[in-house]
Amino acid sequence: MEGSWPMPERINGLILLPHLRVQNANAVSGPLSWGFPAPSAFTGFVHALHLRLRSQEINLDGVGIVCHSFDPQVYKPNPYTYKFSLARHPLTKDGETASVIEEGRVHMEASLLVGVYGYLDEGEGAYFARQVQEAAMGMRLAGGSILPSDGDYQPEYFALAEDKESIETQFRKIRRKLLPGFALVSAHAELREHLAQMQQDNPKTTALDALLDLSCLRVQPISEDPQTPGKVSWRAARSRQGWLVPLPVGYGAISPLYEAGQVANARDDQTPFRFVECLYSLGEWKSPHRIEGPDELLWHHHADPENGLYLCEQRHQAD
Repeated sequence: MEGSWPMPERINGLILLPHLRVQNANAVSGPLSWGFPAPSAFTGFVHALHLRLRSQEINLDGVGIVCHSFDPQVYKPNPYTYKFSLARHPLTKDGETASVIEEGRVHMEASLLVGVYGYLDEGEGAYFARQVQEAAMGMRLAGGSILPSDGDYQPEYFALAEDKESIETQFRKIRRKLLPGFALVSAHAELREHLAQMQQDNPKTTALDALLDLSCLRVQPISEDPQTPGKVSWRAARSRQGWLVPLPVGYGAISPLYEAGQVANARDDQTPFRFVECLYSLGEWKSPHRIEGPDELLWHHHADPENGLYLCEQRHQAD
């Protein structure tokens, strides 16, 4: 993101904010999808935490997202369709019914693993983790309200070693605290690989074709008895194994970058402005015990204004 703080290359520690209970979070993750909030909601939350706890020595950047429970506020008017349960708004001062604005809401419980840049000893780290937790409790996450935490779960700070092998050893102990749950990780490499395979058969295949092919669930007839061709059973299958989902990962520019104040009615007239559209990639829900290190879990902001890209990405899969 533009105007972000200078960030050291090496992460020094991790803060675990365990089992945050969020009420009425935004379930409309993108213009083409609904469900769990997009990664940008969580990276923005950590950025807001950093600004609230701004210090000269310590920076917060990067967030690992682990979901423990997910309760979308929906109902089924028929066996095939889900609809959002909408809030009933009070009458206007004229006694008329207020206009209905469709909104998707979800109650969820999630743990966040936040990257810390800057040295903290064990005592300082524990104190800072409590400060981060206290600040988080007064904020909104993905538009939802964070409820008081259960006393059984307390924030923790983990100082990381300098070499990769030692960090992976430490992370094996950290990831146990994320169970039971599922981590949201990038599967962009799988999307690129699948696109290359599809283009071998059809060079005109696009990335959207590959994304839809990986995300869709196919119901196929399977013959039970070769002697009776009309007798089949129906089975659901995907193109690849894994809990793969279409994932909004940021925004792409659809206009030039305008000078501050040049566009009328912009929310902030002190910041350059441009129009953007949502960009999708492929995500995967993965059990934390299958994740080897922080780089496979943490999402970071990345901005490339020259190419009009404003993304959330995981550095081991950065393209």
